[in-house]
Parts: sequence; structure tokens; C-alpha cells
Amino acid sequence: MLMPKRIKYRRHHRGRMKGKATRGSSVSFGEYGLKALEPKWITNRQIESARVAMTRHLKRTGKLWIRLFPDKPVSKKPAETRMGKGKGAPEFWVCVVKPGRVMFELEGVPVELAKQAMKLAAAKLPLKTRFVSRSIGENQG
Repeated sequence: MLMPKRIKYRRHHRGRMKGKATRGSSVSFGEYGLKALEPKWITNRQIESARVAMTRHLKRTGKLWIRLFPDKPVSKKPAETRMGKGKGAPEFWVCVVKPGRVMFELEGVPVELAKQAMKLAAAKLPLKTRFVSRSIGENQG
């Protein structure tokens, strides 16, 4: 699972996800990408699940870039615990994704294979996505 080696603070505020992604909004490394269309937290398990789905479908051909990293800890308090006694312990890690963010990129595979792989990855993620290409920059169908 993806998680930081070390962090400055153990617990974070939840924050807000307003606005669109300004950085990481274009296909930079590969030829095809999977772009987020809505704001959401993506957990380390979801990223790993999408990665496994894509690599299995591609049968280890081409190159895959993961442009997300879960660096925000989410804490939870145990069930049936009274109020007070501080904030809960960190349970899992998330990556804050805003609309327009390119999450995965692919290179070295045909368009149809890339589309199918991205579709399988999108099924593992909790948000709406779009297949994008470097040549056109937007929707490929």
C-alpha cells in the first residue's frame, strides 16, 4: 500500500475540496490518461486496486504512471466511544483529488487496449472519470 515514510504531523484537518485542479491537469508522461471529473478522496487501497486491474489487463506491456500519492491521514475513533478524550488514531491514507486531475497515465499500448484498461481502473474508483489523450488533450470517446 502507498503511504508516506514519515510525516510532520500525525493527524490532519479534513479540509475542503473546492475549485479545480491547477497542477497535474494535463497528460505529461504517457500518451493516454484517466482524468477525474469530480472532487473526492481516493484511498491507498483504491489506488492499488486500480493499478492491479490495469497491469493485469495490459499483461505487463507498456508503461504506467500513477500520478497520485495518499499523503493525508484520516483518523477515526473506535465505535461506541464517548465524546472527548481527543482525536482518534490514523486509520488510513487518502489523496485529495480535484476535478481535472490526471490520475493515471499509459504509454506503449494501442488506443483500444488503453481505453479498456482505464475503464477497468475507473470501475475501482469512487468518482466519475474521463479517458484523455495527449494528442487531442480531451475526450477520446
